[in-house]
Amino acid sequence: MILLCERPPAEAGEVSRRRSVLAVVAPLAVLMLAAGCSAGSEDETTTIRVFAAASLTDAFADIERAFETTEPEVDVQLNLAGSSTLRDQIAAGAPFEVLATANATIMTDVVSTGAVDDPVDFATNQLQLAVPAGNPATVDELADLARPELFVGLCAAGVPCGDLADDALAAAGVIASVDTREPNVRALLTKVIEAELDAGLVYATDVVGEPGVTGIELPTGSQVEARYPIAAASSGDRAAVADRFIDFVTGPDGQAILSKHGFGQP
Repeated sequence: MILLCERPPAEAGEVSRRRSVLAVVAPLAVLMLAAGCSAGSEDETTTIRVFAAASLTDAFADIERAFETTEPEVDVQLNLAGSSTLRDQIAAGAPFEVLATANATIMTDVVSTGAVDDPVDFATNQLQLAVPAGNPATVDELADLARPELFVGLCAAGVPCGDLADDALAAAGVIASVDTREPNVRALLTKVIEAELDAGLVYATDVVGEPGVTGIELPTGSQVEARYPIAAASSGDRAAVADRFIDFVTGPDGQAILSKHGFGQP
C-alpha cells in the first residue's frame, strides 16, 4: 500500500527563501548546460576532404582507415577521380583540404592558381599491359595493341594514365588500334576485368591483388614512370589537420601501405 502524505502549506518566509534559491540555482544550471555543450563541441569530428587520383583508390582507402585510427577525431572524405577532373573541380570552386595527383603537370596547374601550397612527391608508379584473366586474345606485348581485331582501351588524353600510355606507345613505335578512351584508370580497368576489352594500359598498382586481370610488364625501353605529388589547400581552417594527413602519407606508415599496393617510393 502506498501512503500519500499531504505536505503542510509553506510559510511566506519559506516561499521567499525558495525563490531566492531558485534565483541563484537557475542561472547556474544554465551555465552548467552551456559548459556541457562547450565540452561536447571539443569532441566534434573534423572533416578533411582529400581529392585523390583514381589510381590511388585502394591505397588511400587503407590510408584513410589507418589515419582515422590514429586520429579518431578526424573524418577523411575521399573524392577519387582522374587527376584532370580533380583539377577542374577545384577550378570550379569545389572545397577541399588535400590534393594528390598522378603527375606533376596537373599539380603544377593547380599550384599556379594559388589553390595549393608547395607539393611533395610521395609515390611512383609504372604502366603495365592489362588483359582479362586467362588472356583470351593472347596479348603478349605492346605491339599487339596495333592488331585491328582486338578491342583496345586507353585512358583519355589529358589524364595522366592516358598521357603516359601515349608516351609508352611512342617510345615503342606502336600505333595502337584504340577503341575507347576512358575518363580514368579505374573505368578502363573495369572494362578489362569484364572482358569488354582485350587489352588496356593501366598502372602496375591496378593489377596488384586483382583476380580478374593479368598484368604484362612493359620492356625497359618503353617504360615510363608516374610520380605522385600531394599538397594541402592554401586556404581554409583545417590546415593543421591537412598537414598531419600529408605527414602520415609521406611517413613510414603511409609509405608501407603504398608499398603494399605496389607503389614505389619517390
